[in-house]
Parts: sequence; structure tokens; C-alpha cells
Amino acid sequence: MIKLYNTLIRKKQEFKPIKKKEVKIYGCGPTVYWFQHIGNMRRYVFEDILIRTLKYNNYKTKHIINITDVGHLTSDADEGEDKMAKAIKREGLALTKESMLKVAEKYTKIFKQDLEKLNITFPDKFPKATEHIKDMIETIKKIEKKGYTYKTDVGLIYNTSKFKDYTKLGKLNQKELAQGSRIKKDPKRKNKSDFALWITNQPNHIMQWNSPWGKGFPGWHIECSAMSSKYLGKQFDIHTGGEEHIPIHHTNEIAQ
Repeated sequence: MIKLYNTLIRKKQEFKPIKKKEVKIYGCGPTVYWFQHIGNMRRYVFEDILIRTLKYNNYKTKHIINITDVGHLTSDADEGEDKMAKAIKREGLALTKESMLKVAEKYTKIFKQDLEKLNITFPDKFPKATEHIKDMIETIKKIEKKGYTYKTDVGLIYNTSKFKDYTKLGKLNQKELAQGSRIKKDPKRKNKSDFALWITNQPNHIMQWNSPWGKGFPGWHIECSAMSSKYLGKQFDIHTGGEEHIPIHHTNEIAQ
């Protein structure tokens, strides 16, 4: 019997996969704008131990780690400069799509080399955000159709008050969110915890795509929801990532 710590209930429980002897795992991967530090790599070591343990216990695994190469702003809450654009300036390159892809490729390669140095097993696939924009748009359309969205000057926003279990994973206090605030800008946002699905208010952003909501780019959170469901289905067994992802990123993924 394998017991795993379940963040949702804050305790260990017996692991029972959705499908007998098959385990689908999604791990939030790096934003490839810089080197991964020792804290970043620690979670991949953990994930590797998990994968090896499952395989040792005769489970068949399907493991996905995404590569974020667009859309992750310097604040996890839809604010600031795109981390990839910031990296281009640091590298002294021209602010072009080609430069962004070049920087992404450089640090993706280094990330994979670091995994090899640590003897970490590669996942079955490393999907890139920029190669899955169509999937993100289709996912957003479904969320919009169900009535969970509204528009502001920033773009298309997810209305977190529509999802009654929004605070459950992070054990969030909505009153504290209202006071402490994850969002400073966008006064038209209905709740402090609301987040962008599609951003249209940055016309100078290097990477832009046409969408039903205007030309723009995806919010960081929708990327993982779209890619995880594409490769693992609507429900999968285990989601890993950095501990700091619990109150915002993973909470928003569940909402989506």
C-alpha cells in the first residue's frame, strides 16, 4: 500500500488511482527565462522519487511536465512584465518573437541538462505553452460558456465568486484576500482573487494571438489546465509542483 500526502485534506491517505495500475501525473514545469535554482530542482527530485516508487510497485505511469515559454508575468497574479520579455532584455537581444523563442530554447536545454545531472527520469512529454495556444483558447471558451467569466480592460477574467470551492485547496480567507490583495490594478475586477484567462491590454507584448476576446496572450494559469487535460484527460491522479503554487496557481487550475 502506498500512502501520499493530499494537500486538499492536509493529511496522508492511501493512494488509489482512477484506473487500476495506471497513474497519470502532471507536474508544473519551469518558466524558462533563467537557470533553475536548487529550490526549483528539489521538487523535480521529489517527483522523480514518486515516479520511481510507483514504477517499483508495478504501476504504469504517464508523466507530463510543461514548459512555460510565454504568459508568466513577474507577479503570479496577472501583474508586471512577462518574465520571458524581461529575460530578452537581460540577454541583450532584440525584443522579437524570435528572441523569446531563442531564450526559451536556451534555458529549456539547460533545465534538461540539470535533470540529467541529477539522474532525474524525463517525463513522457515536455509540452510547450506556445505550441498549445489553440487548446487554451478552446478551454477558455468552455469556461466562458458556463458563465464563469467577464471582461475588463485587462482582458477576459475568471469570476472566482462563481466557484464555491475556490478557497478549499489553499484554505484561503476571502476577507484577508480583500485586504492583503493579490491584485492592485484593474479596478473593474469584481473580486480580489479573480484572475485573467486571456490578456488583451498589453499591445506591445511580443507574443500575441488572435482570439474571440481580442488579440493577446493567455494567462499563466490556463496554460497548465489546457495542457494537463489535453495529455491526461479531464481527471488525472496526481498534480505536483512548488509549494508556493498552492494558494494561487493550483487553486486557479482547480477553478478552471
